[in-house]
Amino acid sequence: MAGHSHWAGIKHKKGKADKIRSKIFSKLSREITVAAKLGDKNPEMNPRLRAAIQSARGANMPKDNIDRAIEKSEIGDQSNFESIRYEGFGPKNIAVIVDTLTDNKNRTASSIRTLFQKNGGSFGAQGSSSHNFKQMGVIKIDYNLISEEKVFELALDAGAEDCISYRKDFHEIHCEKVNVYKVKKLLEGQIATFISTGIEWVPIVHIEVEKNQQQEIVSFLESMEDVDDVQNVYSNVKFKD
Repeated sequence: MAGHSHWAGIKHKKGKADKIRSKIFSKLSREITVAAKLGDKNPEMNPRLRAAIQSARGANMPKDNIDRAIEKSEIGDQSNFESIRYEGFGPKNIAVIVDTLTDNKNRTASSIRTLFQKNGGSFGAQGSSSHNFKQMGVIKIDYNLISEEKVFELALDAGAEDCISYRKDFHEIHCEKVNVYKVKKLLEGQIATFISTGIEWVPIVHIEVEKNQQQEIVSFLESMEDVDDVQNVYSNVKFKD
């Protein structure tokens, strides 16, 4: 079974509670705009855009917000966003990867470096922590939409490598990153909505941390996610039961 970060589960629960926040909508809008700008404006012809729109719908973003984000790419938004990955080590030496979409990499790098340092961590060069992870296609589906047996069967038939079910939360399908949209397209015949679809950093080496130290680490990871330019935060922390 592929590795999974406890932070991913905590983040999902947090997202369900906070999904009306404007900050979350802002990040989803940015991803929609960039996806539309880099590819076809028709989501049926642009897998990244289709996935971004489905994630926005999963967060209950109004249709008008989604349409405006697409229109922003059509009218020639002057912002030149680029995807930049930052790496480092947080409290208790957990490995951390931070994916960003930014139009000012100096501002973003400064914000992220400061957070690592303030929380007793270290800001590293690319490659310093990513060897603890594997990039994979990851598709998340609400647990209540489909049974464990059915989603496992569908995932295997679609060519996925693994399917993990987290009771009362979500099913998580893993596949080779080059196949993620192909696998999702096959799943769409049976599944109407998805929590998220994308290429994520899945831990292959975990750092175990005592349960009573969870809050310190979660607070650090949440503060990283609250940076406007940050799209996703991955960690290999595993909290002991």
